[in-house]
Amino acid sequence: MPIHLIWGDDAAARDRAINGLIEKVVDPSWASLNLSRLDGAEAGQAAQALDEARTPPFASGERLVLLQRSPFCNGCPTELADRFEAALTLIPDSSHLVLVNPSKPDGRLRTTKALQKRIKAGLDQEQSFPLPAVWDGAGQRQLVQRTAEALGLRLEPDAIDALVDAIGTDSARLESELRKLSLRSITISADLVAELVGGLATNALQVGDALLEGNPGDAIARWDALIEAGEPALRIVATLSGQIRGWLWVSLMEQQGERDVAVIAKAAGIGNPKRIYVMRKQLQGRPPQRFLSLLGRLLEVEARLKRGSQPGDAFRDGLLG
Repeated sequence: MPIHLIWGDDAAARDRAINGLIEKVVDPSWASLNLSRLDGAEAGQAAQALDEARTPPFASGERLVLLQRSPFCNGCPTELADRFEAALTLIPDSSHLVLVNPSKPDGRLRTTKALQKRIKAGLDQEQSFPLPAVWDGAGQRQLVQRTAEALGLRLEPDAIDALVDAIGTDSARLESELRKLSLRSITISADLVAELVGGLATNALQVGDALLEGNPGDAIARWDALIEAGEPALRIVATLSGQIRGWLWVSLMEQQGERDVAVIAKAAGIGNPKRIYVMRKQLQGRPPQRFLSLLGRLLEVEARLKRGSQPGDAFRDGLLG
């Protein structure tokens, strides 16, 4: 397959896929001649990638042209698009053009449409590595499991949750910590994670989740971790307010019998309707009055912060007092 489209913001997974392909097709003895690393953000390098990909490999092995930050499927200029389409059928089977971008390909572009047509026909290949959203707990656990499997490690169930709590969606750190843990054992336990990783990766949405579950101790720990990491207190409050306001809207519309997730998402100001399914499970059995109460307490936290209270005191006294 001459063209490999690799996208997604999971940089560690992208790099594993790229390195695996390089090891598979490029003869190390001839890598200096048959392996090119280019940057599509640099002037002329995207066009250079097309030219090099059309060149057969030298000596043994195959040629691989790696183009980071590829423009071909994300905002491609007309002249470059013309060159790309002309090159699609000219790349020999012994050459590989690897197009890498953290953004999802723009399906409206003619270059993307042309490449997707070839991918559907089995002529080229696409791999996607998106990171899960901060609210997607199941997705974060899958990320941990998938990374461990790629490294040949086994994780106990509690260890998966411990790694999610400690690292979140930082895929590069996740891989680094798993490699460190593998030096002790190929089967990773929660105790081993606590011993060697520790820490608490968090975000404002997880503070809200702790409040929703009635766990003030966890909420305080996550608030303090955010403050220690340099997150502005008023920004945390703003995020929490938006989160709880979304819960309130979903709860009210559910109470009114609305079942269309697109309608609920629009009313709640939530961009991804799929999130409504997750929120429904979170909010099950919780009345709207609870969210109104939380919003009122957040206003008190904000008022205390603006009067000069220390962030920790404002949170404890305003929201949990």
